[in-house]
Amino acid sequence: MAKDRIINLDTPISPRENFRLIYQRKLPLWLPVQGDRKYLAPRIDPDNIARCFCFEAQPLSQEEIDLVSTSGYKDKFGVSWEYVPQVGGSMVRPGDPLLDDVNHWEKIISFPDIEMWDWESSKASNADYSNTDRCLTAIIMNGLFERLISWMGFEGAAMALIDEDQKDAVHRVFDALSDLYNRMIDRYIQTYGIDQVSFHDDWGGQHAPFFSLTTVKEMLVEPLKKIVSHCHKRGIFFDMHSCGKNEALVPAYIEAGCDSWSGQPINNKEMLYQEYGGQIILGVESGLELEADPGWHNGIRTREVTPEEAVAAARNFVKKYCGAHYLQKPILPGMYWGLPPEYTQTLYEESRQVFGNTCG
Repeated sequence: MAKDRIINLDTPISPRENFRLIYQRKLPLWLPVQGDRKYLAPRIDPDNIARCFCFEAQPLSQEEIDLVSTSGYKDKFGVSWEYVPQVGGSMVRPGDPLLDDVNHWEKIISFPDIEMWDWESSKASNADYSNTDRCLTAIIMNGLFERLISWMGFEGAAMALIDEDQKDAVHRVFDALSDLYNRMIDRYIQTYGIDQVSFHDDWGGQHAPFFSLTTVKEMLVEPLKKIVSHCHKRGIFFDMHSCGKNEALVPAYIEAGCDSWSGQPINNKEMLYQEYGGQIILGVESGLELEADPGWHNGIRTREVTPEEAVAAARNFVKKYCGAHYLQKPILPGMYWGLPPEYTQTLYEESRQVFGNTCG
């Protein structure tokens, strides 16, 4: 897999400050790129170890990853996960779901007491890591539907959302989860000084959403809105990380108040930009991901993009999305894994010019 070659730019303000301008719906000095964020997924949350998705000063060692792969690891609800090297992620250990009916959750599910976690030690060990000039973005794994999947399996969780006999219990458990996540967000702000939450809850597959917009509005929007509103009250931003071909569900992200949603390139971003660009900040791809590599998927490409192609794509991108209309329809560059550093450099220089500034 090709990796980003991040370059350092001589910017007049920090990437963190520039990011905040966009989320405040103000004109930025330049168009941010992925490297302007710094992700935080601390090991203090057992989910991040169980998922082998740990971003902090002490990332997981290969020995720790191997242990999760062979022996598994329990998340903060006691669910055992196993890392699968072939897919680069963890799966719930199959065969023994905690729930077969959500109506039983109060008797079976034990919510963690996060105040028992050693926040002070985590703060001390991550002091340098969180002291950054980039947008510090805390990742919360296993959102609402994904958490239900971890307890019931996919089929059970999906059925629970539409089963009239289970809906009330689903509402109760999602409300309890939103309270838990809000307490975690408070701790993340207090301990690390985060700027943003990236909330992971995948709602779709390769070809379509897992459920209808009607179901999402009935079952997921209110608890999600509760988390988003809490973030906004605390002065931070909310990015919805929701994989799948979820074009039809964008109105739900908007109704919940999400500040941004990048989505995968399988979504029709141009259609979404035209339809919803003024209501949510969308992540939009450069075009190289799909046009240069028809088989491109999750950062794997069939050939290298040349510097000349990268420069042309960046110029076209800025010309299309960064004109006088930007404040009405702000966007962020979407996935650009593996593109040469000329893409980032050109995106910065061209957007500085368009936004009425001289190049830094």
